[in-house]
Amino acid sequence: MKTKTVLTAALGRRQWLAAGLVTLVGMARPARAAAPLPRVEVYKNPSCGCCGAWADHMRAAGFPVTLHAVDFPGAIRRQHGLPDRFASCHTALVDGYVVEGHVPAAEVKRLLASRPRAVGLAVPSMPPSSPGMDVPGRQDPYEVFLVDAQGRETVWASYPVPKTGG
Repeated sequence: MKTKTVLTAALGRRQWLAAGLVTLVGMARPARAAAPLPRVEVYKNPSCGCCGAWADHMRAAGFPVTLHAVDFPGAIRRQHGLPDRFASCHTALVDGYVVEGHVPAAEVKRLLASRPRAVGLAVPSMPPSSPGMDVPGRQDPYEVFLVDAQGRETVWASYPVPKTGG
């Protein structure tokens, strides 16, 4: 009986040691970090304040942002194939896409995750409820458009997002 008890105790210790070793090895492996978000290059008029507020919105969402003061941001938009009818106060470039105006960061992230064949996203004009144009107490509707290489748009998202449930 004594041999059986010693064998059981030894086996139990080995199992505990093996489990501990597996745990330590698992802890020693570095966790996979999420891929960093690409840099957002924002081209804006030097005197525009809402463009800086949009850049802050993008930074808060995890994007690294560089601001470029230019006299005519529309030249960047045109150079990258986005028609004038989508114009806003600033043009951004991110990972091969044009982002025109006050596009929510969540939509830019969705664009980068799905990688559609498109020039980019646009929120034409400067809607009062869009990021960087926040007006307390207002929830003005606006749309985010996906624009293709022929200049055709489809609605990518509508804001404010309708509330569900009751």
